[in-house]
Amino acid sequence: MRAAVLPDTADPVLAEIDAARRSGPLQQIVIPPCPELLTRLQQAMLRAEPDLNEVARIAASDVAMSATLIRSANSPLYAAGQPAQTIGQAMNRLGLEHTARVMTGFLMQGAIKVPNSPHLQRFWERATKRATAMSFMAGHLPGMSADVAYTYGLFCHVGMVVMAQSVRGYLSTMVEARARIDRSYVATENANHRTDHAVVGALTARVWRLSPAVVAAIRLHHDLDTLAERSAQSEVSTLIALGLVAEYLMRRHEGLDPDVDWHQHGATALAWLQLGADDVLAWEEDLRVQLDGL
Repeated sequence: MRAAVLPDTADPVLAEIDAARRSGPLQQIVIPPCPELLTRLQQAMLRAEPDLNEVARIAASDVAMSATLIRSANSPLYAAGQPAQTIGQAMNRLGLEHTARVMTGFLMQGAIKVPNSPHLQRFWERATKRATAMSFMAGHLPGMSADVAYTYGLFCHVGMVVMAQSVRGYLSTMVEARARIDRSYVATENANHRTDHAVVGALTARVWRLSPAVVAAIRLHHDLDTLAERSAQSEVSTLIALGLVAEYLMRRHEGLDPDVDWHQHGATALAWLQLGADDVLAWEEDLRVQLDGL
């Protein structure tokens, strides 16, 4: 179930996901429900003037989430003066948008449990790093929403966790997919299960009512050849390209070599974003401080 062409809008992808859910292999996939608190948070943040009191009430309704916000506000990246001791102090220090991002990540991790497997170790840690890198870079790109970029970074590979939870034999498929050199990761997933983590991740984002651009970008994030085939601007393409750059910078931060996707498509992603390699490396030091603080 692979899309051959990157759509001008997200609509064809949404239609494809909905059709597969009704009568295709996605029928058997169990999608964790979106937490009620996250739905409330999304509604509060979508208003023309976000409801600060509602966000504070949501944060205060869960002790562990409150503690996470306060801990983030007191991290080396944000700490200044006296430690934050209340939700209000933490929100003031972090700012509303970053507060919402921390809460979104906390609620996602609580709702989508990672199976105890060496193949998924540090899943949420890396997802948070990816989201942080994407949000940082989006802030330097005109017209790109840092919030949308952050959400995509968190959700990009969530289909792996959902498949590990509900698809028999998927953990073995992960081992095989990483070992094979004759076909791509998603081709191995499709050969074994008639679907892949990009499709399942898009379905999860669809069920959770994330933005159509995020759903489509998750669905197409392994269709990297299409970045070179289009000339029209697309938020979906920008998210996919930005995610590839984020993965490259994350691997540098972790002392790892660039992956095969970067070797094959990194130059195309930079061209789509109208960035040079020097631009990305110039951001690396500032981004390293943020990643070190996670």
